[in-house]
Amino acid sequence: MEWIILVLVGLLASSLGSLIGMGGGIIVVPALLYLATLSTFSHLTPQVVVGTSLFTMIFTGLSSTLAYMKHKTVDYKSGLIFLIGSGPGSILGAWVTEKLDLHSFNIYFGVFILFVSIVMVVKDKLRPLPYRKDKGIVRSFTDNSGKTFEYGFSPITAIIISFIVGFLSGIFGIGGGSLMVPTMILLFFFPPHVATATSMFMILPTAILSSITHITLGNVNWLYALALIPGAWIGAKVGVLLNSKLKSKTIVLIIRIILVVVAVRLIYQGITG
Repeated sequence: MEWIILVLVGLLASSLGSLIGMGGGIIVVPALLYLATLSTFSHLTPQVVVGTSLFTMIFTGLSSTLAYMKHKTVDYKSGLIFLIGSGPGSILGAWVTEKLDLHSFNIYFGVFILFVSIVMVVKDKLRPLPYRKDKGIVRSFTDNSGKTFEYGFSPITAIIISFIVGFLSGIFGIGGGSLMVPTMILLFFFPPHVATATSMFMILPTAILSSITHITLGNVNWLYALALIPGAWIGAKVGVLLNSKLKSKTIVLIIRIILVVVAVRLIYQGITG
């Protein structure tokens, strides 16, 4: 029964994660934290939950990146620039996780996600960070509805912000996507389709780096990871297919809803636990 539950969690998490570019960790971590309150899974600690989630996301990231490559929505150059900051940040965050207990972990994680969801609501009133077109990165993209987006950023600014994102992803085991996607959309005005695909491209190496740290710390439950991986691989393909069919506004709306639901659940769990 444990294996069936974990396979279903992996399938659902990966489908939603690759659809909105959040890697699945934003679903896997809360799901495992909830299961940890049940007697069957009571041996799970926040550290093992995070480590197992990040290891599973290696396969979600690989599966969805291969699929997004076919749709040509991955911005490789921007993704590699962001990785310069997020890679070291994720390693540092993985070490900080060792200092948190279950209840404080839930509250911090919930407040963090709730903040991101609130910022997403006022997205249309924000302006992109200034950058010089002659020295910055400038891109354009036409989505499946025919709408053309122009976006860009300063590489130095992008590296600093992605370091912070990587640090938070290492702490919370979410692969960076839950903050990276909103950051790309809100601060750099990435088209939602490109932000999602590029985030999944970034999640792969970030998850590998963070996982290495958690493996050395003994924070991966290998049996649970093996149960989560098949669902993660298949779910990633499903998420990419759905992403290619949906409009940009629909993707942003789904991101908002999922962030709020997960945040409220975690804060409640942390306060009452």
